[in-house]
Amino acid sequence: MAGHGGSKKVIYAALAGNLAIALTKFAAAVFTGSSAMLSEGVHSLVDTGNGGLLLYGMRRAARPADRTHPLGYGRELYFWSFIVALLVFAVGAGVSFYEGVIHIMAPEPVANAEVTYIVLGLSFLFEGSSWLVALKAFRQQKGKQGWLQAVQSSKDPSVYTVLFEDSAALLGLIVAFAGILAAELLEMPELDGAASLILGATAAFLARESKGLLIGEPASPEVQRHVLAIAQHDPAVQRANGVLTVHMGPTEIVAGLSIEFEDHLTAPEIEACVERLETRLKKEMPEITRLFVKPQTSGTWEKRRRLIDSASDPALD
Repeated sequence: MAGHGGSKKVIYAALAGNLAIALTKFAAAVFTGSSAMLSEGVHSLVDTGNGGLLLYGMRRAARPADRTHPLGYGRELYFWSFIVALLVFAVGAGVSFYEGVIHIMAPEPVANAEVTYIVLGLSFLFEGSSWLVALKAFRQQKGKQGWLQAVQSSKDPSVYTVLFEDSAALLGLIVAFAGILAAELLEMPELDGAASLILGATAAFLARESKGLLIGEPASPEVQRHVLAIAQHDPAVQRANGVLTVHMGPTEIVAGLSIEFEDHLTAPEIEACVERLETRLKKEMPEITRLFVKPQTSGTWEKRRRLIDSASDPALD
């Protein structure tokens, strides 16, 4: 993502339409008796609250480091993104599933379907406008990466969370329209209930991505290589063994460098080297907000690296 400014624009665009859409859908659900419309209303209401939670998380994450949180509050955004994913699953998908089952077991004919079609059309227009804003921001964020790769490598969940929610909402609108139309043409109101079961399908994926960020994900390989290159370039460094990184926020990275210094260096010379590294990283890579340097032989680093690699289990990711 380009930055929080772009994220906020996406979230504000989503908030602008979701509350009005939710109220319209609820009114239409009462008027027409459509379970799919009721589920869509719940989905839009959840989207409205979710946008507010993301904005709250961004504001909390921007607070500076203090005694209780010496590495900052950046992960507040990841926490609230995870809460958003849980709400999509528990409220959006949960209520949709309940309503769908109820209307399959006890189907009711759809009343005033023309009103429902009008509401669906307007909702699609508003939701689509928000979706286009999120899509534009996400395209700028992903660059040349593939869509799935961009989501998995992103350290800022706000844009793709809104994009996925809007995409699910648009899919739900299409499904609701098809279900209501089929219920009318085939005289099978059960299809209206079946449409409700499909809503909220992205919640598990969003929760998985947010969980990874909340637990702690490393910086990209490009960032790690750049940090090592800067360290290796310093004349006091015999070898930059490796670097451990973790994202505390979308643009806040804590880095731990393993360095084998030249054998002849004195303690003051090593301190001067560390200061040079900090100064250069702050200039060239401002996203590295904290740097820790550990003097270590290459053999010790390799042993530790192999231990970490052997503990990695792709099945647990």
